[in-house]
Amino acid sequence: MATITAFQSISTGGVIQGLGRPDEDDRGGFVHGGWGQGYQDEISMSFAADGMSDEGALLFGRRTYEDLLGFWTTTSEPNPFTDVLVRTTKYVVSRSTDTTLEFPDSHLVAGDAVDEVRRLKERTSVPLTIMGSGELVRSLHAANLIDEYVLQIHPIVLGSGTQLFGTADRVDLELVRSVPTTTGVIIAHYVARR
Repeated sequence: MATITAFQSISTGGVIQGLGRPDEDDRGGFVHGGWGQGYQDEISMSFAADGMSDEGALLFGRRTYEDLLGFWTTTSEPNPFTDVLVRTTKYVVSRSTDTTLEFPDSHLVAGDAVDEVRRLKERTSVPLTIMGSGELVRSLHAANLIDEYVLQIHPIVLGSGTQLFGTADRVDLELVRSVPTTTGVIIAHYVARR
């Protein structure tokens, strides 16, 4: 059975929306797009690169898959992420069986997210990492399907935006590792207590 890890960048106030670019996600009138810019440093980049070098597969919601891979495969700046994102097995959760996946080694997981991911988790043994995909994380969290959380907690309070957990039920987490960065971001790795 696979383990599922949610890898998320989050504000101190719990917001995950629109981290990367001003135009990334303005749903609901969100005006703080790009709030995560300026917080990367050598420590956070090394942590992310180490995590991406581990064996396993990526699990995305359709919107994040299209946005994240669309961005990293068209950027001209050298980075450690593009090759990993392209060559790693990707499972993409979508409500629609008509969803087209344009990047290599991408597999559609169509239907009800909780039911389909539960089946995927039972039939594979490779670790699955969710990057972004807040709606998917909230659904899987509510169904107790996420085993670990790696949160890059940014020292910023935004006051509005989509929150990672919303109104989720209580889940106790055990801190297994924490890494402070030079920009004030704390990378916290938690395991869900069951």
